[in-house]
Amino acid sequence: MPRKPDLIVHSGDLPATVRALADLLAASPHFFDRGGPVKIVFSAEGGAPIAVQLTVNLVVIEAHRFCQPIKVDADGNRIPVTLSERVGRMYLDMVGGWGLRPLVGISTAPLLLPDGTIRSIQGYDDTTGQWCSNVPPLRVPARPTLAETKTALRFLRQTFRTFPFADAARKQNTMLGVEVVDLDRPPGSDESALLAALLTAICRPSLQLAPGLLVVAAAISGAGTGKGMLVRAISAIAYGVRPRAFTAGTEKAELDKRLAAELVEAAPAMFLDNVNGAVLRSATLASVLTERPARVRLLGVTRMVPLNSTAFVAITGNGLAISEDLARRFLVCELDARCEDPETRPFAAGFLEEIEARRGELLVAALTVWRWGRQNFAAIERGRPLGSYETWCAWVRDPLVALGCSDPVERIASVKASDPHRQHVAELLQVWWHHHADNPMKAVDLAEPVKAVADPQGRGRQHLVSHLNRLVGTRSAGLVLTREKPAGRWGAATYAVQQAKPGSANGMKHRDHRDHRMDGEPSSAPMPPMVPMPDAQQDDDSEHEGHLP
Repeated sequence: MPRKPDLIVHSGDLPATVRALADLLAASPHFFDRGGPVKIVFSAEGGAPIAVQLTVNLVVIEAHRFCQPIKVDADGNRIPVTLSERVGRMYLDMVGGWGLRPLVGISTAPLLLPDGTIRSIQGYDDTTGQWCSNVPPLRVPARPTLAETKTALRFLRQTFRTFPFADAARKQNTMLGVEVVDLDRPPGSDESALLAALLTAICRPSLQLAPGLLVVAAAISGAGTGKGMLVRAISAIAYGVRPRAFTAGTEKAELDKRLAAELVEAAPAMFLDNVNGAVLRSATLASVLTERPARVRLLGVTRMVPLNSTAFVAITGNGLAISEDLARRFLVCELDARCEDPETRPFAAGFLEEIEARRGELLVAALTVWRWGRQNFAAIERGRPLGSYETWCAWVRDPLVALGCSDPVERIASVKASDPHRQHVAELLQVWWHHHADNPMKAVDLAEPVKAVADPQGRGRQHLVSHLNRLVGTRSAGLVLTREKPAGRWGAATYAVQQAKPGSANGMKHRDHRDHRMDGEPSSAPMPPMVPMPDAQQDDDSEHEGHLP
């Protein structure tokens, strides 16, 4: 074996030793900067590589792999030593001085360009900052015709036809003994969400931002509908690997820690599984889906670090709802097997194995749709705008809608409406309007039914006022809550619910009390419809088994 270079440990100048170590690690092709030094590690099972965050001990280990730390005694003898942990800590603390190439993500999907070009790369790509590997040979038509594109889309639909998309038109398959999607009918919203998610996963390494996928089913009877299997199949096609699932944990802080740990690894897909009977809220997740880079707190690091993420985010759950701030960041696919025990449906084994064996042709079919959309984008009608995801709309959503799929963006409003907090606000404003119309009211003078909704636990006036102040300017159910400051030092603020006018400013004050009737009688204006509250839902998920045609 070739002799390793010496790393002289200067007892009187450890920073010089650290700088020399940084130069050695920066010269290696396996170390990168991902909010801190990381190393690309390859799976023994042949899966996708991951980025491992360097710790003090790992710095020492890696230093000895690439060099031999030595000390020089008074006689000039070079004595081998073990690198001290102090040097490792100093190396990790030299933020901005590592000299490492940035690692944006790890991609096992081809890299795509806006003009329809498909790039298959092995190793680090200086243009995108991604580590690329495991892309199969692809023969995508140079200029797909409309007929070729429709055939490719039908092939993808046929692959997933055994999944019970909730609103899909279905027919009985006598050979399988179960219902399958009727491919002669246009895709419904749920099947369209699946097709958009598959194309999103493939395009994700090449997109600045993209929405995630939420696969949901009903509580109790939703177990076994195939939520996890659907996500794994998407990942197998896009990335050639099955994603490692992780759970949310029992506390919000634990979820954020797990998300940060997954982000550091830079894996192509991030799969949060079995979030059952809950309302999902996460500022970290929201930031990752709409910010590049997102600032996160890593385990063992006292500072916030910027992380670029190109991971395809997928979440599954029974009876799962997401908060309003996450609603616009996810495609929603609902599964409904229309039976009490979905896991008992008869399907042949080997669905994922067959997906993996046919990854190349499935990738070609999806990329045929994508390339057709890129080459014909000028003639494709634009769908409903979706902030932060304009490029995703043009690359994924618009071509699919042009080919007859439903627009997944249209479902965002219904997803928002399922947020219990939004429903609470809507109920509060509607009950308020019913009892007080647009009259200004002090918190203490509110009707008891209004107080019961705003403060169901009866915690008192201060809590009620604090809650109302947080809701000032909030729009829901066609109404908006406004606030007028107290007239004097000892006065009380007044609040009023007004009918929201499109385009008007949030949080507007009353013009003055003369604008409102003070007789206490309800206004003759019609009361907006009440928003229904969902029942609590909870259950576990299990696998779906299907087969390719």
